[in-house]
Amino acid sequence: MTQRDDLFDLVIRAERALVGGSFRPAAIGIRDGAIAAVADASAALPTSRTVTLAADEVLLPGVVDTHVHVNEPGRTEWEGFASATRAAAAGGVTTILDMPLNSIPPTVDPDALAVKRAVAGPKAVVDVGFWGGAVPGNLGRLRDLHEAGVFGFKAFLAPSGVDEFPHLDPAGLRAALEELAEFDGLLIVHAEDPGVLDHHENAGGASYRRFVDSRPPEAELVAIGRVIDGIRATGGRAHILHLSSAAALSLIAEAKAEGLRLTAETCPHYLVLDAEHIPDGATEFKCCPPIRDEGNRDRLWQGLLDGTIDLVVSDHSPATADLKLGFDGDFGRAWGGIAGLQLGLANTWTEASRRGIPLERVLEWMSAGPARFAGLDRKGRIEVGADADLVAFAPEAEFTVVPAELAHRNPVSAFAGRRLRGIAVRTWLRGLPIGDAPTAPRGRLLTAKEGTPA
Repeated sequence: MTQRDDLFDLVIRAERALVGGSFRPAAIGIRDGAIAAVADASAALPTSRTVTLAADEVLLPGVVDTHVHVNEPGRTEWEGFASATRAAAAGGVTTILDMPLNSIPPTVDPDALAVKRAVAGPKAVVDVGFWGGAVPGNLGRLRDLHEAGVFGFKAFLAPSGVDEFPHLDPAGLRAALEELAEFDGLLIVHAEDPGVLDHHENAGGASYRRFVDSRPPEAELVAIGRVIDGIRATGGRAHILHLSSAAALSLIAEAKAEGLRLTAETCPHYLVLDAEHIPDGATEFKCCPPIRDEGNRDRLWQGLLDGTIDLVVSDHSPATADLKLGFDGDFGRAWGGIAGLQLGLANTWTEASRRGIPLERVLEWMSAGPARFAGLDRKGRIEVGADADLVAFAPEAEFTVVPAELAHRNPVSAFAGRRLRGIAVRTWLRGLPIGDAPTAPRGRLLTAKEGTPA
């Protein structure tokens, strides 16, 4: 029996596939892990395996989540690559970029990056890349991490919450931007000003309003302004992480209009939750910067629609139940972070559909946009030459969030009990299905050189 050179490994047929930014009937031919043909739905594509999506399913490119705290090694009891990547796949996410904290050691030098890769490689069921960190102790040596393949450098402008990842003061921020400008490296910034935070510090307690008052919009405004001043002075580029305060939108828009290389992201929890519906003592909702009021949430959506905000990513930042819930409802003592990796697409789509925003826009913010941002040229789209990272998604199907049923390591969720629309029915990584049952992990470790395998 001779092998046909034109045979596809798999053909997926869908009445609605997201191709070129819009939905149309299509047949997708996959060969050697890549999309080799995008044809009319009725096209005769030779293959021994065909999957035809159900009438209520659409074919999407896999979500690219560029903001995930996996926490392994060192704090694997918080999450870990095995559980995080399975949660990702269950939610339609096929590529994640791991943050340089809260693992031990943090990813602040090539040796620590090598440790991360060694741990992640045998466990990852989706593709994984890594951010480096910019901290006071490694300034002047960031190029080493850049050449080792990190996608950019995360900095905190206020205390990070973990001692092993200290923040940059204003002089350190300027030094990092100057150093990165020498090789066009990217600085991604947790932008809150410590002076403003110190001024508004309070005694904590169970009051959610008091917690929000302790991290006012001014903290983000001052810090973002400092970042903008820095890239203006250095010619560098920067990205604002997890934008919470809509008060900063005009600053960001003006910087973009000026031609400065600034981008920004927000997160599903800022787009679907609001302070008015967070009970006192409900520390599962604590994150920094905080979830603000309904009017603020509406303005964040407008910032997405007008292009001021570029991306929607999870900022998946899990912790154990005792760290999140074990302080009698005291927001000042509970760990800050929302675990939302598996629910990012469903959460965002649920709220977008309520607002009349089409699924195509959501995927631009969560797949194509993050892929472009990270330089992942083979991700985030259904076209010839791209990786066959695909999701059969049922946009009208609904489910209720039960934390114990999620693939996250710890069953703690700010979204418990919420009724969401959109289920990732099947997920393929480079044309191979990622099933519910444990299989040999096939995720690749990516470097910043166009997302190539490490």
